[in-house]
Amino acid sequence: MIVNIEQFKPCLEQIVGAEALRENEPMNRHTTFRIGGPARYFVTPESGEQVAEVVAACKREDIPWFILGNGSNLLVSDRGYQGVVIRIGSNLGAVEVSGEQIHAQAGALLSQTAHAALDHGLTGMEFAAGIPGTLGGACLMNAGAYDGEMSRILISVTALDSHGEICEIPVDKLELGYRTSLLMHGGYVVLGASLQLARGATEQIRSRMEELKALRVQKQPLEYPSAGSTFKRPKDCFAGKLIMDAGLRGYRVGGAQVSEKHCGFVINADKATAEDVCRLIADVHRIVYEKFGKKLEPEVRFLGFER
Repeated sequence: MIVNIEQFKPCLEQIVGAEALRENEPMNRHTTFRIGGPARYFVTPESGEQVAEVVAACKREDIPWFILGNGSNLLVSDRGYQGVVIRIGSNLGAVEVSGEQIHAQAGALLSQTAHAALDHGLTGMEFAAGIPGTLGGACLMNAGAYDGEMSRILISVTALDSHGEICEIPVDKLELGYRTSLLMHGGYVVLGASLQLARGATEQIRSRMEELKALRVQKQPLEYPSAGSTFKRPKDCFAGKLIMDAGLRGYRVGGAQVSEKHCGFVINADKATAEDVCRLIADVHRIVYEKFGKKLEPEVRFLGFER
């Protein structure tokens, strides 16, 4: 039995190889917030089987582990993460088109997958072209935008289950809801997915993607690092409007700020720390509840914090 995390390095090297393992990797390089201290170990497996082996080793030795996609919905502690970050990105990002279906690995970017659909004249993924995440993360949280959602195009997901087995789960068993799924709460690691699209006119598909891109540029603070929408949408209202109506447009804590362009976004305006962001989120939560009796729930995931 390994008695401390320092002794875990040879085990990881045996599974993924020395070239796929980094120590004390700054996580601000791997999140769209551009915030976060070092991960003790950072590995980039080359197959689902390697992912399974790393997860099994972590569980066996009681070492904390975390699956990272594009880091687009993540806030990492300033202290970092004393565990193993398992990156599922371009190392596991293959996309294949077969007829009206797309079969892709979890690390494929949504934008990459949507453009593969465009290249083959397939419609149904236009909504996802501007979402800055991976397919795996999108399946996990049933990502959506502009009246589109993963639940409408998923056929099935290939995942590592809590027992270490790789399985295929059909869409009707995924319990997909608003920013939630069986995958998120059942201890699964997404390895890939199959999508059902439809034939469409290439120019119409491209036009819709450009239209949605223009809307994002117009309405979202894309010029600043952020983790996208900070809060889930409350029932019967919008988080951004509640925050704006609470007088919090432009509200700052240190380098973190409620975006003046879209109050639903917390941005890294000037070298913000994770602590700045957490304090700002707490302030927004408190003030909105005091004014309107609405509890805002963060959509952002947190890593390396004592909860």
